[in-house]
Amino acid sequence: MKRSSILAAMVLALSSGAAFAQSPDNDEGLYIGAGFGQFNVGVDDIDETDEAVSRIDDDDNAWKIFAGWRLNPYVAFELNYVDFGENSGSTGSDTAGSSGNYTAELAGFQPAVYGIFPLGPVELFGKVGYYFYDVDLSLNLDNVDQDNFSADTSEEALSYGFGVGATVLERLNLKLEYEKIDSDILDDLDAIWLSGAWRF
Repeated sequence: MKRSSILAAMVLALSSGAAFAQSPDNDEGLYIGAGFGQFNVGVDDIDETDEAVSRIDDDDNAWKIFAGWRLNPYVAFELNYVDFGENSGSTGSDTAGSSGNYTAELAGFQPAVYGIFPLGPVELFGKVGYYFYDVDLSLNLDNVDQDNFSADTSEEALSYGFGVGATVLERLNLKLEYEKIDSDILDDLDAIWLSGAWRF
């Protein structure tokens, strides 16, 4: 599914929920939830392939589960487990004339803090987090006289984002969120999330 279609579906779902939203009385304490979204990864420079690959770029469905604690209506702490799926596709290089295919798998944990601006039943928020994730990147090249390139490593990366949320059914909080991830080994990492959390 294309990114624009995913985003349109998420906006529709959140706006539909917002029409029936209530101002939550339980804006402090524990909450747990899950999210679904689309993750995009791009890699511009892969030195290990000796210019056989100039760029890889793909997106895939992603999911996460999380638990959090809302200190007050304005601040919340959260711990996420995120699986960014398996990005895969074909690739090539204009300089070396090689082609092949690749896969990139990412998953890991993210502690995060939210700053929240309540507007009645709807709220705006900003997010800052830090990912501890595993990366499994492999390239299968057709015209390179060397072993195929693969990397399996653990990395850390700062993340940040923003979004809008609404509470429905008194305790179900729905959020639409854009997130950017600053990775040292992968470029252009971002995600769009639609998530739901139950407030206890």
